Amino acid sequence: MLKQRILTSLVLAPLALILVFYTPLTLFSYIAAGIVLLGAWEWSAFMGLCDKVKRFGFVAATAAFLALLNWHWPIESLWQNGQLVGDANYLFTLSFAWWIVATYLVWRYPAMAKAWNEGIVMRAIAGFLTLVPLWLALNTLRSASYGESTHFGSMLILVVLGIVWSADIGAYFTGKNLGKRKLMPKVSPNKTIEGLLGGVVASVVFVLAFCHFTNVDMSVWPIYAVMTAFIALFSAVGDLLESMFKREVGLKDSGSCLPGHGGILDRIDSLTAAAPIFVLCYAWTLSL
Repeated sequence: MLKQRILTSLVLAPLALILVFYTPLTLFSYIAAGIVLLGAWEWSAFMGLCDKVKRFGFVAATAAFLALLNWHWPIESLWQNGQLVGDANYLFTLSFAWWIVATYLVWRYPAMAKAWNEGIVMRAIAGFLTLVPLWLALNTLRSASYGESTHFGSMLILVVLGIVWSADIGAYFTGKNLGKRKLMPKVSPNKTIEGLLGGVVASVVFVLAFCHFTNVDMSVWPIYAVMTAFIALFSAVGDLLESMFKREVGLKDSGSCLPGHGGILDRIDSLTAAAPIFVLCYAWTLSL
């Protein structure tokens, strides 16, 4: 399994960098949509759908949402005069509100399972609120300052990926070596409080190192450190939310398309929360 994970990562890592740094805006948007729709296919299993027609129906509904957003906010028009367009802010605020609710659902699991487990509609709404803002967040970050610097938005995506990856790596090693107190044993038995804190610290160290090597003014480092810790905590919620849904339907992995890694959702679960909240934080810093 470890060999498969390493080999898959060696293939995925350069592909991800090519996607983020070297694809034109429109192509990037379409590829990001494809990834999100693969995630929607896997999410349909969380909804208890077994019939392929019904599962494709959920994917089609998700695609319709993406098409509507693309019509309303083409990737080239998400920024005006260096500021995120106002109505896009509303969607990201809604996404943040959803992650507050998701935190409560995870915290109260399994007592709150009935709140979303009674019918297919609630689980579909949860899927839309989890996946659709991710696509818009990736578009928003990739297109930031695109007219001034082709790769500025790519660096923003690299930062949010770095936050997620460093949080995951920090949580793994801290939890393995120091973990004693279980975080959410009914949701994910192997995660510990020490691992969570180690992941947050690792993500803050990553961002501060990034600030150092890119000559960011030290006066804003404390602000970036606090925002990073905030984003890293919610990235853990994204991971736990997917674990909660998988546990509820008896799945070990969301899929099997990535050897050694499981499915698409198993790779982007933390990013579904981190990316939209990162956008909100970044837009806020621009308004200072």
